[in-house]
Amino acid sequence: MMKKWVYLFSEGNRDMRDLLGGKGANLAEMTNAKLPVPPGFTITTEACNAYFANNRQYP
Repeated sequence: MMKKWVYLFSEGNRDMRDLLGGKGANLAEMTNAKLPVPPGFTITTEACNAYFANNRQYP
């Protein structure tokens, strides 16, 4: 099974800070609090690390 590398703001929360990064986790929290945040997504830190480990190529 593949790792999930992209999360909608509505799927995250503050406890996922290591995975989503600070900005991604904060946008998720604001979305969950029903604050006016445009729809969006966060690419995980794992995806970023894999990209750089694979010579800046999508694995």
